[in-house]
Amino acid sequence: MFGSTAAEVPLRALVVRGTPGPALLRVADRSDDLLVVGAGRRGRFRRVLRPSVGRYCLARACCPVLAVPPSPLPEALAVVHRRNTWRLRLDSGHLEREFQTMPPDA
Repeated sequence: MFGSTAAEVPLRALVVRGTPGPALLRVADRSDDLLVVGAGRRGRFRRVLRPSVGRYCLARACCPVLAVPPSPLPEALAVVHRRNTWRLRLDSGHLEREFQTMPPDA
């Protein structure tokens, strides 16, 4: 777990069995609950075969739902790994441009 929680924020860990979407909604059944779900990248094919738990929860939850997008880091690392495997030059120009646009205090 990253960070820490304040003493006045009650947390509880649960293990629930069942289909993911309905099981999450059974547990987060009060209006003061907060349901945190991943909002992964999914193509049309995967969406047809396996519906998104995040979308299910967003559409049906009676409490607030926080959908956390996936990090772009694994995809960027995979690109670098492929380029290293094929011994291709790494294009560092886009990194340089990003650093030029970044504010100095960041």
